[in-house]
Amino acid sequence: MSHYRPAADYAGKAITVMLALALIGIADAFYDSYAIYTGQLLWCPPPIDGCNTVAASPYARLLGVPLGYLGLAFYSVMFALAVWLRFEPFSRSLRWLAPLYAAAGLLASTYFFYVQRTYIHAFCVYCLISGILTVLLFIAAIRHFRATRTAEAAPPHGAAASTT
Repeated sequence: MSHYRPAADYAGKAITVMLALALIGIADAFYDSYAIYTGQLLWCPPPIDGCNTVAASPYARLLGVPLGYLGLAFYSVMFALAVWLRFEPFSRSLRWLAPLYAAAGLLASTYFFYVQRTYIHAFCVYCLISGILTVLLFIAAIRHFRATRTAEAAPPHGAAASTT
């Protein structure tokens, strides 16, 4: 029994992981956005109980837009990108776009974590979940990129490799 797994299998699994993580991110950001929109306090489980401190801080908005809304947009686009990759896993532009977009989200999450730690002195569990999801999305996007790069470099199925 062979342990060989085609690159397409790895690429497909990475896309499935990206879809699942993006859906979790949408749910996380939706809850935060809904609470902001309705003016409700966030439920914040102990021991990380700074959700409302973070949400009420002047850093919770970017150009007047609540960060939860931006997170919802980020995860929705990431989900759409993963769906698109499901149909075109070897598209050169999509292969590059997914890790670059995830990297942008990762940079934003890192900055927001820094702001919570340095300026707000409180942490929001939903922000931390979002940060973890973003790291995992980046890893999945890189795995997809690598799996499809390997398959792209391989000769077509059934073709003999050239020795010249």
